[in-house]
Amino acid sequence: MTISVLRTADAWWVDTPTGAARVDTEATTTAQLLTDRPAVEAAASSKGTVNVATLSLLSPITAPCRVVAQMTNFASHVKDAGMNPDTIPLTFFRKASGSISGPTDDVIRPAHVRLLDYEVEIGLVLARDIPVGTEITADTLADHVAGLVVTNDISARDIQLPKTQFYEAKSYPTFTPVGPALVLLDGDELKRFTDLRLRLWVNGEPRQNMTVADMIYQPTETLQALTRFQRLDAGDLLLTGTPVGTALSAPPKPIATLSSLLPPAVKWKLFFAGQAKNPNYLQDGDLIEATVATDDGAIDLGRQRTVVRYAR
Repeated sequence: MTISVLRTADAWWVDTPTGAARVDTEATTTAQLLTDRPAVEAAASSKGTVNVATLSLLSPITAPCRVVAQMTNFASHVKDAGMNPDTIPLTFFRKASGSISGPTDDVIRPAHVRLLDYEVEIGLVLARDIPVGTEITADTLADHVAGLVVTNDISARDIQLPKTQFYEAKSYPTFTPVGPALVLLDGDELKRFTDLRLRLWVNGEPRQNMTVADMIYQPTETLQALTRFQRLDAGDLLLTGTPVGTALSAPPKPIATLSSLLPPAVKWKLFFAGQAKNPNYLQDGDLIEATVATDDGAIDLGRQRTVVRYAR
């Protein structure tokens, strides 16, 4: 049975059928909490609870930590970007953990950014320290992955594309909303990973809706590749990619072919002039809602609600 862990400024909680039960722990970081599993399990069966709605929830993933992300990892997203899912490589990039924010915090668009985009993703939360060279198999995956969180990989496309600078474009403060819950899973529950459905709405309009069955590189293969060169620690966060439906979409192939013949400065000027007319980019006051759950509700990571605000 899943355990949904919540975090406030002064405590950790478990979301139970009767409300939120406080975890009796000295842990101040996600990594520390994961080592105090008896306290978490005790809270899960506690009778003393408070209404979850009364809590001001923070990200259940504490910073600093490593935030690693997969690029173009859903077949639908790859096709929408004008590429072939059969030949797309397994690719990683990093985000600053200073970009992590809570599940109801505002998303702040920096004053110099014009094209702000969303990407609902599943975050894997690492259960233990994983040195470089660790062998991970399907049978041992649950030993290394503690649970899952809803994440939103907010992206400044006008920074990312011309500079091919993922780190900057995705690392501004509030560009990684996380939560509301860290949902701890056992091995059998983790086997249902492909049943999870990612959904995102902007002002109530559906934008993204796809199951993990569309994912190209699943967690076992991803962690096998990542741990060949990257140490990971308990509490680190791995974002696993987003499906089709982001504001950014590839231009029709004939236009893309013609634009490739232009000087870079001209190409990007024309591209961004066209993108500026796209109403799907995030605007001041937009409400973003994101969920990840199985269709039968057996695994539910909760609903994230964030509002876009323009920096003045």
